[in-house]
Amino acid sequence: MRVLSNQTAGMLLGLLGVTIFGATLPMTRIALEGFSPLFITVSRAAIAATAAGAALAILRRPFPRAHLPALAGVGLGAVFGFPIFSSIAMQTIPASHGGVVLGILPLLTSIFAALVDGERPGALFWLCGVAGSALVVAFSLREGGFHLGPGDIWLFFAAISASFSYVLSGKLARVLPGWEVIGWALVLCAPLTFAGTILFAGSGIHGPGAAENAALLYLGLMSMFGGFIFWNAGLALGGIARVAQIQLFQTFVTLAVAALLLNEAVGPETVGFALAVAFVVWLGRKAKIARAVPAGSRA
Repeated sequence: MRVLSNQTAGMLLGLLGVTIFGATLPMTRIALEGFSPLFITVSRAAIAATAAGAALAILRRPFPRAHLPALAGVGLGAVFGFPIFSSIAMQTIPASHGGVVLGILPLLTSIFAALVDGERPGALFWLCGVAGSALVVAFSLREGGFHLGPGDIWLFFAAISASFSYVLSGKLARVLPGWEVIGWALVLCAPLTFAGTILFAGSGIHGPGAAENAALLYLGLMSMFGGFIFWNAGLALGGIARVAQIQLFQTFVTLAVAALLLNEAVGPETVGFALAVAFVVWLGRKAKIARAVPAGSRA
């Protein structure tokens, strides 16, 4: 009963994080009207680092020196990798298209969970993961006239960066509060992100209005910090590979926000692909996932 309770709590927390992350691509599209991709990357991290640093200082949290390498890895993927790659991608493709393409995230996260964290999903889980990713690739190819465009390639790199950081974050969140994991990763990267914000301010700010500034604040406070508080806790409670499947519901959030804020057309075909992907998640959530037994320990 306790395991079921943890899985349920992990799924719910993961869903909250995914809901926040779902607005990231549309907000990036809005922010790009007033800022360059490089400036968005560093300034959103600087905003998040300010909030995280203040929380860590107020609560007097000690720096977890033993986890420095893993925190640096989280920063590399979440603070730099995903933001810059996704910002470049959003210059050439609609946010709604990008939301479906990023449906490949759960499969990549599951692969990294197996490689880095020792999780061993069963055959049904992998079958569902591959099926969901195949649907995503088919959608991307169909939307692009059956060829991959530059935006799709950049989103693939963004997905690799995000999934790698998710696994490291989920692993760390078993020994540290989830908010501290992303908080310390942001603080570690702060010297570079603050310096970059100053460096790119001259060429990266293009007369933003209220909407562009609000979008940048959302990217910093919510996409970069707030969403990870729920997401990391969910990964730690429910298991990285299993909770990662919740990411496919991020597609629905992205489609809805893109239609609402950007007036992007979301046709029946796009919704159909999203529903098919969601069905795969529902099917895969019941698949068995084991953990590798460390060498020298009893099975």
